[in-house]
Amino acid sequence: MGEYYPPGAFYFTVHLLGTTTVPTFSAMPSIDSRFQEVSGIQSEWEFEPVSEGGENRFQHQLPTRAKYANLVLKRGAVTGGSPLVLWATNTIGSSLAIPIVPQNLMVMLLNEDSLPLIAWVFVNAYPVKWEISTLDSMKNELLIETLELAYSYFWQVNLGDVAGMASAAG
Repeated sequence: MGEYYPPGAFYFTVHLLGTTTVPTFSAMPSIDSRFQEVSGIQSEWEFEPVSEGGENRFQHQLPTRAKYANLVLKRGAVTGGSPLVLWATNTIGSSLAIPIVPQNLMVMLLNEDSLPLIAWVFVNAYPVKWEISTLDSMKNELLIETLELAYSYFWQVNLGDVAGMASAAG
């Protein structure tokens, strides 16, 4: 086994997996898997302070439930059809006239051979914010769209051993 070297954080893809009843992984266009930045892969405990009777010097911090940050996806604005943008605008723009359709998403960190090292699966995600960057004629910048998603929970899948075996075999 070789020495461990931490992976870069710049080569990744995002995949819309669909709902548990209607998977869409293979139908997702490649434009919807390419992002400039992904943030919000974060979880932490919420705590409830409990004071012990008769002991006033400290409080116990008891964990209550996990709390997850919103997943934030940023990329250059897509000018053609994008199922991801359509889903976001239909969800947010409907004023709850139509039901919110949660989707499962997967973010995969890739190695230099485009093989996945780590994947994070986000369950029951739905758009809570969609934003286009400022249009400014005095700047020469890309138009960036930002999609923010709430989700129920996520889990991490370590695939580095599989990618390492595939690289060694190839």
